Amino acid sequence: MDAAQRRISTEVDGDVWRVVLDRPDAGNAIDLALADALVDALEQRPAATRAVLLLGNGPRFCVGGDVAGMAAADDRAAFIGALAHRWHDAIRAVITCPVPVVTGVQGAVAGAGIGLVGASDLVVCARSTKLRPGYGAIGLSPDGGTSWALTRTLGAPRALDLMLTNGTLTAAEAHQVGLVARLADDDRLTEEAVALAHRVAAGPVRAMVRTRGLVRRAATTTLDAQLDEEARLIVESAADAEAAEGIAAFAAKRAADFGGTR
Repeated sequence: MDAAQRRISTEVDGDVWRVVLDRPDAGNAIDLALADALVDALEQRPAATRAVLLLGNGPRFCVGGDVAGMAAADDRAAFIGALAHRWHDAIRAVITCPVPVVTGVQGAVAGAGIGLVGASDLVVCARSTKLRPGYGAIGLSPDGGTSWALTRTLGAPRALDLMLTNGTLTAAEAHQVGLVARLADDDRLTEEAVALAHRVAAGPVRAMVRTRGLVRRAATTTLDAQLDEEARLIVESAADAEAAEGIAAFAAKRAADFGGTR
């Protein structure tokens, strides 16, 4: 399969599995081939890698669904339905990835691309990036987890204002509300995302994944239920080789080597 058909490129970079949306001429627009390729890339992550780094090739991270494909479809509803369901498989694969997912975004993030940002664990955003839902401009309601990501960060009133008016978030605004974790100068976006992914990969990744689960559930559970889950997971972590290494390193006043814990 040539690069034009592949849609996704992958590379092992030390402890990091680098996954790149690779349809730059179309702004990394999501079609079935790209959705399939992203699911496959996450499923095929080499077991030795300890973090995923998700990037977009070209000046735009992801402009959302492939509107040209929608326009050309004989059965538009069936086409869009199939694409939404497969893209949701990709979103679930990011959310349930067995290692942390770091994403670097630049240029434009639109439509279902926002859902991909919301599904990631840590997002580094170039300062000139613009984020726009875009669905209203083509008469569609959201998919890809976009409504979930925007509502949990902006709150319902501001999320509705953004989506119903087809508004735009600047990178600074996205950072202020917590949709993205960090900002980077445009020319340093990839460098800083790579550095963050390697820093995460050097940490206790299984404890990080447990932490991710706690944070994701915190907004929809009671305090009592959250306390019970924290107790369960810290016991699980305490039995893990990561805790053995971390506690031993602390006691010995040395840096922990979590990379050696399997």
